[in-house]
Amino acid sequence: MRFKGLDLNLLVALDALMTERNLTAAARSINLSQPAMSAAIARLRAYFRDELFTMRGRELVPTPRAEGLAGPIREALLHIQLSIISRDTFNPAQSNRRFRIILSDFMTIVFFGKIVDRVAREAPAVRFEFLPLADDPDGVLQRGEADFLVLPEVFMSTAHPKAILFDETLVCVGCRSNKQLSRQLTFESYMSMGHVAAKFGPTLRPSIEEWFLLKHGLKRRIEVVVQGFSMIPPMLLNTGRIATMPARLAKQFAKSTPLQIVELPLPNAEFTEAVQWPALHNTDPASIWMRRVLSQEASRMASPREATRSRRRS
Repeated sequence: MRFKGLDLNLLVALDALMTERNLTAAARSINLSQPAMSAAIARLRAYFRDELFTMRGRELVPTPRAEGLAGPIREALLHIQLSIISRDTFNPAQSNRRFRIILSDFMTIVFFGKIVDRVAREAPAVRFEFLPLADDPDGVLQRGEADFLVLPEVFMSTAHPKAILFDETLVCVGCRSNKQLSRQLTFESYMSMGHVAAKFGPTLRPSIEEWFLLKHGLKRRIEVVVQGFSMIPPMLLNTGRIATMPARLAKQFAKSTPLQIVELPLPNAEFTEAVQWPALHNTDPASIWMRRVLSQEASRMASPREATRSRRRS
């Protein structure tokens, strides 16, 4: 099929090459022989009048022209897939759909365990792939490399639709042997003590509490940086260090770790978790179903403050 002189099958080949960055792997992913894929590259080069790829060992390195084509081609192919090919009614009980979700270890532990359990009952063949936080989450969504992005709402762009999940509160944590936490923690003590901080992705993007502190013009004395919230508790044991964590996650770890939780001596230490999805998935039946599941499970989660008040009443 040609459109204005371009064989549209070549766009599928170019998308595979940009995804795999390897000739053999790209050919295999779209069921072409290696000679056929080599021929496709030659035709692409002739049409676009650009080398498109150079070789670095066995890796294909795209030229700026190829990089510029990658996004629009992926978006066009996704649009065809979601709007024309995949328009059948989604039946969760019979689907083997895989959902790729970018999220933190905090949300994996306190929220998505419930989602996985529910989906196992309602849609036993549906699969999940949890991905680490990326440096360019908007680009990942734009390229269709993930179905959902779960982050604090303040970190999300306006480029894609989103929905609120639930509110969360930040708390201060330390080892139970930390005597400085045995009395009410003051702002001065909080800022003077050594901290453990979680940062994410290849460029160590700050987590929500770091954003919150920077917003108020505050800078802590960070002694240890770890790759996720779940790595914080071991770095606090038998030390005088403290850390700032989401309240739900801190309470989860306090069940099995000698963790002491105190109120954060900062005003309005709260944030909102949200879910975002590619704009092209907005009408995808499978995405709509999963968003409904997320929303329903999120509505069942009492806020940390509500849970505390409930315990006090009982």
